[in-house]
Amino acid sequence: MQLSAILYRAGVFVVAALLSVLAARAAVNVVESRSVLAVQEDLIDRNYEWATVLGDGLQVILEGEAPTEASRFRAISSAGRIVDASRVIDNMTVTDSGGIDAPEFAIEILRNDSGISLIGLIPEETDREALQRRIERLADGQPVTDLLETADYPVPENWDSAVDYAVRALDELPRSKISVTSKRVSVDAISDSREEKARLETSLARNAPEGVSLAVAISAPRPVIAPFTTRFSLTEDGAQLTACAVDTPEAERRILAAASELGFAERSNCVQALGSPSRQWGEAVELAIRAVGDLGGGTVTVSDGDISIVAAEGTEQSTFDNVIGELENALPAAFAVTAELPIVVEEGEDGPPQFTATLSPEGSVQLRGRVDSDISNTVAANYASARFGQRNLTMGTRVSDDLPDGWSVRVLAGIEALSELSNGGVTVEPTTVIVRGNTGNPNASADITRLMIDKLGPTADVQIDVTYVEELDPIAGLPTPEECVADIQEATANRKILFEPSSANISADTLGVIDEIAEILKSCAELPLQIAGYTDSQGRETMNLQLSQDRARSVLEALLQRRIPTGTFTAVGFGEENPIADNDTEEGREANRRIEFSLIVPESAGEEETALEQIEADLPEDAQESEAAADDAEAQDDEDTSE
Repeated sequence: MQLSAILYRAGVFVVAALLSVLAARAAVNVVESRSVLAVQEDLIDRNYEWATVLGDGLQVILEGEAPTEASRFRAISSAGRIVDASRVIDNMTVTDSGGIDAPEFAIEILRNDSGISLIGLIPEETDREALQRRIERLADGQPVTDLLETADYPVPENWDSAVDYAVRALDELPRSKISVTSKRVSVDAISDSREEKARLETSLARNAPEGVSLAVAISAPRPVIAPFTTRFSLTEDGAQLTACAVDTPEAERRILAAASELGFAERSNCVQALGSPSRQWGEAVELAIRAVGDLGGGTVTVSDGDISIVAAEGTEQSTFDNVIGELENALPAAFAVTAELPIVVEEGEDGPPQFTATLSPEGSVQLRGRVDSDISNTVAANYASARFGQRNLTMGTRVSDDLPDGWSVRVLAGIEALSELSNGGVTVEPTTVIVRGNTGNPNASADITRLMIDKLGPTADVQIDVTYVEELDPIAGLPTPEECVADIQEATANRKILFEPSSANISADTLGVIDEIAEILKSCAELPLQIAGYTDSQGRETMNLQLSQDRARSVLEALLQRRIPTGTFTAVGFGEENPIADNDTEEGREANRRIEFSLIVPESAGEEETALEQIEADLPEDAQESEAAADDAEAQDDEDTSE
């Protein structure tokens, strides 16, 4: 009995030991599988798919070929964050580093009034001395800062042509930043005017090297106007805003609101510029325009801080004194008023003295009328010859000794005003200078107004009737975006852009169509163009969508290779959408495989707005609500007063 009890107890201990071993092994297996799974998932999340994870009891073994030593170390660190680092066994290898890719060579060139600086990495084979000499010639005595580093790797394809293009572009861009790689040249620059901006964009696009993409961003900053001038006239013929310089959109809104109340209904000709003498410019000009309305007519010229008002003939003295007095007290401190009643000049037997200068559309100039001396006559002839050319000048003047003081100055100012026109005439009288004609400069009226104020003073009576003719404007003469797209659609109406079967490669037989489209775009200004790709319904829808996208992109890249700036272009694939023919026939499927060009047009604002409506539409909503609340309050005050 005692032996049986001992054997029983021993058997129980053996069974318990076996169960413990089995439980321990099961626990180890669970821990091992969970650890391997957790580490593998973490490596995949970190894009280390090249690493595999094995388990050996509680140990986690990492195997695989790491692309770099740094990647191997990061994989070990990643595994050590999931399990205890002492359990991680590194069995990984590292890819042979003998074939390391060359670095990306790049130069960033900065140029401003302080000099030129170069920063970046260039191939060691680059002729650095020759590059330095070219940059120093462009700097023309200004300092050149060379911070370029070199690396001994092969020169990339198109590197030399890209650098050469960048240096040539730098010669035209005194304020610019140019970034250069072997595949792309990016140009950011500032121009002096919209005409200069258009010229530079065209020049840079046409001279871009083959195989190098081009990104151009040129801005034309706000001009500086001196003197800062606005001129408003109210006559029997209506209200005219012949010159309008503003410093803020709010100032423009106030000025146009005051002018509109007196009958000005044309589109805004205001120019936002620098040079305002005061932050209260808009308020001062608004008060001056309203004063002209209170006088019943006249002309006001605001030139910097000087406000000159010439009342209409027949204005009563008491009205004149009251209006000018109220204006002087209401104006901001930075502004002063000079006002006068009109002066009536007595006519002689031959009528008032007069000088006329006319310019024909062919460029012929005639000077006729009175001058005050032989010297003045010679000066006028020489001045006109310098402006228009001696061969185009015909003199028909005569000397008279009964002319008002300052007559010769008025004559020369009239000739200079005539040079702002494409054709027209100038009439100089004792109290008035009249300028009439056509021009291709949309700002000609403002330019002539500032000229006359500068030469004759702010109180001079100058009547300007200048018509802007779009055909005479070299910038407006460029085709409109709509015309450009219409020309492209006409070029592709009977000749399709074809591709190799099931490919985005453009067929060699239709490269001529791409060339013709590129020529059309070279004569167009910047336009938002959509290049849309379509396919037939054969094949899977997702594959067709991707193929149409790739084909549209191929057309965009082909235009870029032809030196067309494509920064505002969009390539979109629509796949099987919008079929234009029956997909059940071969002819229909052929028609549906197409590239379409269209203009990206924002939602239309409807009918053309007046200048004041345009300004008010651009105001923030909170400003409009504040203005509406002010109008309601004013209406309530009027109602309370009437009660």
